[in-house]
Amino acid sequence: MKMISKPAHPAGFPALRVLILVTGIALAACAWYAFAHWLHRDSDVTWFPPAASCNLHTAPCSATLGDKGSITLHVQASGRIDALEILPLEVEVDGVTATQVDVDFVGRDMDLGLHRFALSASTPGHFEGQGQVGICTQNVMPWRARVILDTAEGKVGSWFDFDVIRS
Repeated sequence: MKMISKPAHPAGFPALRVLILVTGIALAACAWYAFAHWLHRDSDVTWFPPAASCNLHTAPCSATLGDKGSITLHVQASGRIDALEILPLEVEVDGVTATQVDVDFVGRDMDLGLHRFALSASTPGHFEGQGQVGICTQNVMPWRARVILDTAEGKVGSWFDFDVIRS
């Protein structure tokens, strides 16, 4: 009678399992990056530069949308925009009819995730809502507030830069 021996288990790391785990993590990271990029897409937005430098911490900021009209963003902060603070947002639209207004807070120097806030129309040309700037990982974090309007002619928008000082 012939003896059948059981296969020996290899010693050390189970290489195949480690490779499968690493591949799964890499695929998840690629999928997250693609999904985040898809959410941030703005290729269908016609961008107009802001009118002049302003201090969004203390005053409204405006931009002219070419010959389409203008927008004004007002962040109601008590002298300073702070991370994780709920911020009342107001957008005034003049000269163009917007069906939807969104405000995005995006990091200027690094990807800080999607912080998009849809505003509601309170009166014609006036949109209100709330937003929040994400947590700061540096002492001074550079942010950009992007205002995007959905119009009958397509999406138009502008941006306003500001810094948040970690407290």
